[in-house]
Amino acid sequence: MAWGRKKSGGRKEPQFGLAAALSELRLSPQDRVAVSEDKPKKSSAKRKSENEDDEPPRERKPRAGRSGAKRRSKSRGGFRIGRLFYWGAVLGLWAAIAVVGVVIWVGAHLPAIQSLAIPKRPPTIQIVGLDGSVLASRGEMAGANVSLKDLPPYLPKAFIAIEDRRFYSHYGVDPIGIARAAVANVMHRGVSQGGSTLTQQLAKNLFLTQERTIARKLQEVELAIWLERKHSKSEILELYLNRVYFGSGAYGVEAAAQRYFGKSAKNVTIAEAAMLAGLVKSPSRLAPNRNPEGAEARAQIVLAAMADAKFITDAQAQASIGHPSYNVKPVGAGTVNYVADWIGEVLDDLIGQIEQSIVVETTIDPKLQSVAEASIIDELAAKSVKFNVTQGALVAMTPDGAVRAMVGGRNYAESQYNRAVTAKRQPGSAFKPFVYLTAIEAGLTPETIRQDSPVDIKGWRPENYTHEYFGSVTLTQALSMSLNTVAVRLGIEVGAKSVVRTAHRLGISSKLDANASIALGTSEVSVIELVGAYAPFSNGGLGVSPHVVTKIRTNEGKVLYARQPDRLSQVIEPRHVAAMNTMMQETLLSGTARKAELPGWMAAGKTGTSQDFRDAWFIGYTANLVTGVWLGNDDNSPTKKATGGGLPVEVWTRFMRSAHQGVPVANLPKSQAGGGSLLSNLFPSASQVSASPQPSYQPSAQAPVPLAPIPSGGGYRQPPTRTSAPPPNPSARPEAAAGLDGWLMDRVFGGNR
Repeated sequence: MAWGRKKSGGRKEPQFGLAAALSELRLSPQDRVAVSEDKPKKSSAKRKSENEDDEPPRERKPRAGRSGAKRRSKSRGGFRIGRLFYWGAVLGLWAAIAVVGVVIWVGAHLPAIQSLAIPKRPPTIQIVGLDGSVLASRGEMAGANVSLKDLPPYLPKAFIAIEDRRFYSHYGVDPIGIARAAVANVMHRGVSQGGSTLTQQLAKNLFLTQERTIARKLQEVELAIWLERKHSKSEILELYLNRVYFGSGAYGVEAAAQRYFGKSAKNVTIAEAAMLAGLVKSPSRLAPNRNPEGAEARAQIVLAAMADAKFITDAQAQASIGHPSYNVKPVGAGTVNYVADWIGEVLDDLIGQIEQSIVVETTIDPKLQSVAEASIIDELAAKSVKFNVTQGALVAMTPDGAVRAMVGGRNYAESQYNRAVTAKRQPGSAFKPFVYLTAIEAGLTPETIRQDSPVDIKGWRPENYTHEYFGSVTLTQALSMSLNTVAVRLGIEVGAKSVVRTAHRLGISSKLDANASIALGTSEVSVIELVGAYAPFSNGGLGVSPHVVTKIRTNEGKVLYARQPDRLSQVIEPRHVAAMNTMMQETLLSGTARKAELPGWMAAGKTGTSQDFRDAWFIGYTANLVTGVWLGNDDNSPTKKATGGGLPVEVWTRFMRSAHQGVPVANLPKSQAGGGSLLSNLFPSASQVSASPQPSYQPSAQAPVPLAPIPSGGGYRQPPTRTSAPPPNPSARPEAAAGLDGWLMDRVFGGNR
C-alpha cells in the first residue's frame, strides 16, 4: 500500500497496526528520569566510542588505566607513611611511659637519695706476730685511703685504659661501651666483655650486692648517674681505686700493693700498675699469689691498652712486657689462720663490738709457727697412710702461758675446724700426771712401791698395753712405763674426785667424770687446756692462763686493750713439782717417750694413747716451752696402732729441737739455789721410806736390769729389781722402820698413804 511509504518530501505517512502502537510507546529523552548521572555519561561515552572509527578504544583505554594506577599508588604510599608515623609515635610514647615507669620502680626500691652516703669501710682486724710482722687479716683488708694526686699518674690511667676508656666523657653510663660489649658477647656466644663504667662498678661496690639480675643492673645505672651528679670525676676515680677488690682479701690499691708487692701503691712501677688493673676483671682467678702466669698475661693486655690510649709510649709498654719485675709477696703460713680464728672468738670479750679497724698484737712467733706447721704437715705426709692418721694439732706455749705457735689441722683451706682449741678428745695416759700428782700430794713419793698386776673393779679389768705385768714397781717406773693397773690403783686410793679437783686446779676446764676410769684419761679435753695444765710443772707450780693477745690498738695507735701481767697463784708446791719432774723426766730417758730426748736440755713429759688407738698424744716441756701434739682422725676412727710414743713424739722432737736452737739452756724446777738436789733433800732414798700398807719391795743398789724395748710405744720398759730382804713390818713405827729421816717424812707429808 502506498500509505506506508515515506516520501522524499518528508511527509509522514500514517501507520496502522502493531507497528503504529509500538511507535507511540517510545519515550523521548525529555520523558526519561535520570537515576544516576554516571550512567548516561557512560552510555554517551560508549555510544560515542562506537560511532567514532578514527580513534580506536584500545589506544585510549591503556592511557586512561596507567594514569589511574599512578594516582592510586600515590594515594596508597601516602597512607602507609602516615600510618607508620602514627604507630611509631604511639609506640614511642608507650616506650617512654615504660622507661619512666621502670625508673620510678627502680627508684622506689632504692634508699632515699637524700639518705645515700658513701659508706664507711667495714672494720679490718690485722693480726701481727711477736716481731711485728703481719700474720693474718680478718674482714676487708683495706689499706689507708690514698689520694689520687699521691699516686703515680699511670696507675689510675691503667684502670681507665682497660675498664672505661671514655670515663671522662660519659655521665655514668656509656651507651657506646654497652653496644660494643653486646656485639662482642654475641660474636663470642658468651660473656667476653663488660659494658659497665667505673662509676657503675663503684655504685655496685658501695651500695649493691654482687647478684647478676636485671633489677640490680638497673639500680646500678641509676646510682651511677646519681654519683656523677653528686661527685666530680676525680672524686669518683679516687673512691673507686680505694674500694675495688683485688683478691686475697685486699680492698683498695694500697692494700693490694702491700699484699702482692710489699710496697705502697705510691711506689708501684708501670708493670705493677698494669697487674693491679688487670686483677679487677677476676680477682680470685688472677691473683698473682695463686696464678702468677695468668696475672702476667692479663697485665700485658693492660699495657697494650695503655699504649693504645697513648697513656704510655710503646717503648714503655714493650719494656714492661719484656722485663716484668713482679715481686709477689708470699702469703703467710696457712695454719696461722687457726690462730686468727681463735683471736676472732675472744675479741668481743676483750673490747666489745668492733666498729673501727684494729691491730691485734699477739704472742705468736712467726718462725716457730712455720716450724710447727712443717712438723705436722711433713710427718703426716710421710706416715699418715701407714698409720691411718689424717689430722694433727700442736700447741706450744711459754711456761707463763703465752702461746708461741698453734696448728689446728694439717690444711686450713680444706678444714677450718680448730683441733687445738675446739676439738676435745680422750687424752689417755697423758692424763696420768694428775693422778700421780694427787698421790704425791697425798704423801706418796716417786719411790713408793705399788703393784703392777691384774685388777678387777666390778667387772672392769684394765690391762697394760703389752698385757705384761711387772709386779712391784716404783711410781717413777710405773709412770715412765705408763702402767695402767698402777694408775687405776692410785686413782682409787686417792679418790677419783680428788684427781678431778687436781686437774681443774692446774687448768683443765672441761667436765671430767669422777670414776675409776678417769685415771686412764677417758674424759675428753682439748689440746690447749691440757698443755696449759702441764705448764705448772715447767714453771715451779704456778697456774697459768693460756693467752695469745697482748695488745689491741687502732690504726692510729689508740690502745683499746693491753694485757696486764697475770698474778700467778701457786697451784703445786715446789717439792711436788720437783717430784713430778723427776718422774716425767724418766719418761724421756727410759720410758715410752725415749725418742723425745733433747740433747743438752732437761725435758719431761708424758705420752698418751686412747682406747683402740683413736688418739695419740705427747705433752712434753722444758724450762723454755711446753708443747703438746695430738694425732688422730676427725671421725674418731681407730688408727693403725699409732701410739703417743711414735708419731707425736717425732713431731714434738722436730719442733722442739728447732725451737731451742740458740736458746740458753735452763733446767726444770728441780734443784735448790744452793746446788743440792731439792728432791734428795725432800725425799729420802727408798731404803729409808716406810713401806706402803700393801707388801712392797725396795729397789736394789745393784746395777739395773738392762732396758727391754717396748714393741710399739717407741720407748723402753725397765722391770723393777727385788732384794732378798724381807718386807718391813707394816705395823712398825715409821721412825723404827726408816729412821729419823723417815719419821720426818711422815710428819711432813702425813705418812705413806
